[in-house]
Amino acid sequence: MVVLAAFTFLGGLVAILAGAYGLRRTRRISEAGRVTQALVKPPQAGSERPLLQFETHDGRVVEVPSPAPPTRRLPLRPGGLVGIAYDVDDPRETVLIGGERPVLDWVFVAAGVALAVLGGVLAVTGR
Repeated sequence: MVVLAAFTFLGGLVAILAGAYGLRRTRRISEAGRVTQALVKPPQAGSERPLLQFETHDGRVVEVPSPAPPTRRLPLRPGGLVGIAYDVDDPRETVLIGGERPVLDWVFVAAGVALAVLGGVLAVTGR
């Protein structure tokens, strides 16, 4: 039972860290990154995410997979333009403006807390 408690607790910690990382990354790029327009290109073979091509502030042309798949709320049609924010130090790190997913990241944090608490309870009550 202690092994199950330990794995449950560790799984919870991993989920907390994943959610917190997503929240921090999105906030950092959205607040400190450069905002620009990106051209939407068709996805590569075997991928559902389209490519985004944009020019950085120093004139480099960068092409990255979209950080989010196309949705009804945020359609990414080839040939269209979308607003993005990118990390100046690493332009491959992008956030789609309007496509941020803080709710999903908060769900990871909440689920992780629940699993960590359950793992703690199992460790205390298990023999």
